[in-house]
Amino acid sequence: MDLVLDAADRHLLTPYVYPAGWSEGEPCRQLLSLFVITNLGALALYLLFGTLSYHFIFDHNLKKHPQFLENQVRREIAYALRSLPWISVPTVALFFAEVRGYSKLYDNIEDSPYGWSGVFLSMLSFLFFTDMGIYWIHRALHHKLLYKRFHKPHHLWKIATPFASHAFHPVDGFMQSLPYHVYPFLFPLHKITYLGLYIFVNVWTISIHDGDYRVPRLLRHVINGSAHHTDHHLYFDYNYGQYFTLWDKIGGSYKSPTAFEGKGPHDYLRKLQEKGPGVPNGPLAAKTE
Repeated sequence: MDLVLDAADRHLLTPYVYPAGWSEGEPCRQLLSLFVITNLGALALYLLFGTLSYHFIFDHNLKKHPQFLENQVRREIAYALRSLPWISVPTVALFFAEVRGYSKLYDNIEDSPYGWSGVFLSMLSFLFFTDMGIYWIHRALHHKLLYKRFHKPHHLWKIATPFASHAFHPVDGFMQSLPYHVYPFLFPLHKITYLGLYIFVNVWTISIHDGDYRVPRLLRHVINGSAHHTDHHLYFDYNYGQYFTLWDKIGGSYKSPTAFEGKGPHDYLRKLQEKGPGVPNGPLAAKTE
């Protein structure tokens, strides 16, 4: 994050915003700058990619599903916009620790003992490490002591849109993002690679809420895509993973997506249209936790 902070200082904050006597390295200034940058960046990523996904990928026929709520898109956005500033508070503390040099982030490829291969391997290890961490944190949030208070608000959206991706309780949202921030304190990671991965994980989070269930057939039971995560929203106790199905299979929580078996939300809508308004809500409405 120091790369972003340095760029903001150089091009905007130092020449136009802060008093000339306030040093760029002063901790209070860095904290204030990081808070503003983090919130603006989160909003930009959420609204930009969420809007693109909603208009160009999300199947708007899903809004006809009985479990799609009234004014749901507006409510998802409003909930996310209320939560993101609170999520940013502990996030900024971790970014501040990075800026002050406590992480293992490095500037140049030459600083890695393994060169470009080290950068590539660190990307893979980041994905597998964070997938593992999010799996166990997510599963813990489904415990009866935590679920109702912190995670249930996200499950309000049974048939989610891309805007549900960041519509979390602040504690829930920060806890599930924690593995992303912990990784560079444990393992070396190139700074630009980290920024790229940070953008990627936000886009991925949007993508698993976009209602597009297409996955290459060979990867259907490897990649945790929108079909898997939709079933998590509908059935609660399955498919806690973020990118892969590995930890769900290890933890016994893997469920083959109903969309791959002709029983998903699109299939239900099709049957509803064929049989008329008297069709009961069926299994997709069975759990209402």
